[in-house]
Formats: sequence, C-alpha cells, structure tokens
Amino acid sequence: MNKYNKIMQKFWLAMTVLIVVAVTYLGFKEGFGRWYFYYIFAALTLGLYFIRGFMMKHMEKHQEYLKQKEEEERRK
Repeated sequence: MNKYNKIMQKFWLAMTVLIVVAVTYLGFKEGFGRWYFYYIFAALTLGLYFIRGFMMKHMEKHQEYLKQKEEEERRK
C-alpha cells in the first residue's frame, strides 16, 4: 500500500507539471484570455499531491500507534 501511495503522489506531481506546461503553451499560442482559467486544474492536482503526502504521514503515525497498542496488550 505504501508503494502505491508513493506512486500516486508522484503521479499528481507529474500531472501538475504537465498541466502547467500545456496551459502555458496554449496560452502563448492562442492567448491567455482563453486559457488562464485552466490553471485551476494545476492548483487542484498540486493540492492532491500535498493532501496525499499529509495522509501518508498520518497513516504511518496511526500504524505506529496500533503497533504500540498491540505490544502493550501482549505484555499484559
């Protein structure tokens, strides 16, 4: 599961870069008046990148907590 999360986090970062490059190119080619709104998609994918990173850290901390809880119950 951890490998999947890392792959998906990199996917969202790659999509952010791809969208920024594509929208910028099309903005220069056809005018930014038509394409500036599409930067919102880059912001959304960048947000997903950071949310996934936050959730991965949160999940790791929770797994550590569960491991400690299990060890405490074994000792009793």
